[in-house]
Amino acid sequence: MQKIIASSLLLAGFTTPAFSQDTSDPTSALSDIVVTATRSETPKNQLATASTVYTRKDIERLQVRTLPELLRGSTGVDVTQTGGYGKISSVFMRGTNSDHVLVLVDGIKVGSVTAGTSPFEYIPLDQVERVEITRGPNSSLYGSEAIGGVIQVFTRKGGKDQPSNKPNVTLETGGGSYNTYRIAGNVSGKVDNTWYNVGTSSLTSQGFNAQRPTPGPFGVNQPDHDGYNNTAVNARVGHHFDTHNTDIEAFFTRAQGNNRYDGSFQNKTDFIEQVAGTTLSTDIVDNWRSTVRLGQSLDWQDSFAPNTGAFASSFNSTRWNASWLNQLQLTDAHQLLIGSDYRLDQVSSDTKFNENSRYDVGVFTELHSRFWDNHFLNASVRWDNNQAFGNIVTGSIGWRDNWHYGKANNSVSTFANFGNAFKAPSFNQLYFPNFGNSNLKAEQSKSVEAGLAGVHDWLQWELRAYHTDIDNLIAIVTNPKTFQSTSENINKAQINGLEAEIGTQILGWNGKLNMNLLDPKNRVSNQRLPRRADQTLSFDLSKSFGAIDVGSYVMAQSYRYDDIANNTKVGGYVTVDFRTAYHLNKNWQLSAKLNNALDHRYETVNTYNTAGRNFFVSIHYNY
Repeated sequence: MQKIIASSLLLAGFTTPAFSQDTSDPTSALSDIVVTATRSETPKNQLATASTVYTRKDIERLQVRTLPELLRGSTGVDVTQTGGYGKISSVFMRGTNSDHVLVLVDGIKVGSVTAGTSPFEYIPLDQVERVEITRGPNSSLYGSEAIGGVIQVFTRKGGKDQPSNKPNVTLETGGGSYNTYRIAGNVSGKVDNTWYNVGTSSLTSQGFNAQRPTPGPFGVNQPDHDGYNNTAVNARVGHHFDTHNTDIEAFFTRAQGNNRYDGSFQNKTDFIEQVAGTTLSTDIVDNWRSTVRLGQSLDWQDSFAPNTGAFASSFNSTRWNASWLNQLQLTDAHQLLIGSDYRLDQVSSDTKFNENSRYDVGVFTELHSRFWDNHFLNASVRWDNNQAFGNIVTGSIGWRDNWHYGKANNSVSTFANFGNAFKAPSFNQLYFPNFGNSNLKAEQSKSVEAGLAGVHDWLQWELRAYHTDIDNLIAIVTNPKTFQSTSENINKAQINGLEAEIGTQILGWNGKLNMNLLDPKNRVSNQRLPRRADQTLSFDLSKSFGAIDVGSYVMAQSYRYDDIANNTKVGGYVTVDFRTAYHLNKNWQLSAKLNNALDHRYETVNTYNTAGRNFFVSIHYNY
């Protein structure tokens, strides 16, 4: 890894690092408003919780086209992918399993109830306004799956805050390597107290061969182009009533397409990912605001066999969500949040599951308090009743102290967190015929972290250390006599980690650096948990020269093991990307990006290929 880091620094020119935010304002990295960490709008510098925010401006500046590409290299996040566009992308947060991350779209839980994971690869980034990443246990606010953290995607919201009734129109089209094409359009605006947004996008790629030939009776040798198509729409409309400061809003997002890959039994999937919901917020009294949200998410996938194209399998997940949040401003320094969630998960499949639905009811409360101006406390507790395994209680507490000195913007902060979390077993683990185990317990974790942060004239930095223990981890156990496999709560994990973030602005150059050091171990076998790199460095550098923007991005990772026994090693790598944008005028912009400029051949999952040197050029219109 030392050679990887040294190579990165030489390629980058000098070491200036970063948060995801635009660092043109040196204080912006630690003062953003975040929603996910507390389920209410809270300044980031009042929270002990670790969080990263990507805005629409960040997405466009970085010229990323998919959600996995945006998340890749984020602090505390590791992304693996089984090929190019649309291929399975697994997100490991703080070394926990890929199904230990809760994913929300506009507050609605998404993902497969059978596999227990979320389709990051299918979420259309062109329809996204903002992405918030909250690291660490969050079950005390959200319930199941939030062991490693929460990723919440906010779709485009429209013109609620626009200064005039004039609509805003954005159009974009472009193309690049692997016969990749993209087109997107969006219209937003408001008329008096009504706001709206309508958008559509399409990303199509011929792709490249997803997997190199593998030996064995179930080996794969399909040297072809594994293409991908994703067509998406997004719509939102809302209205504000002066009576009781009431807002009502409805939203809808749908992505539909097909994905080709390499596999022995199936190599094509038709998918639908959809989220629909409505929200009502009103002031009950002056210091009490109440919000009700109802929603539904779909994860529907039909798969087809190689060669013949015959139907192979269908796994359709439907999730119903309802929540009620009450925000009470007790005093200027103390805010109390009281809420409840109801979730109903359903599966429809050609496989006959032993059970095809289950519910979860959760009740929670959170206190956010300020003491002596510079000290902040966040504490939350939640009770869940899950139909599969019964009751569970989770809690968390965090403390932050901001010490200001010299100029008004200069500060040094200390913080600490403690919390526990859980992950409910998936439908496959509980109910899959001849495999599921209805007696499974929830996977449970305890985490503690502490850190320091600073904001100075031209420098922001943050350092966090954390420790997580996970019990009742679910593993596949095979009977050596009958070769029958089943799910059992037999594994335990211990994860120690260190995260560092630095952001600078020097002579107009914005520098951004993230570093992750990780020690994820199975406490039973003492082996490293698979598919996690133990050392990661990501680096972004950008500057504007009048009408021209330039930037570069370096990503370095050490090796990882691809199997539980640590017999298969996947090597480390370094990639370097370059990007530029030319603003022809206030409405038109040309953009170009060169990815993997060194044409480094590497893998994040054993035998699965990644893209070589590739480019993408686009033109943007904004009115």
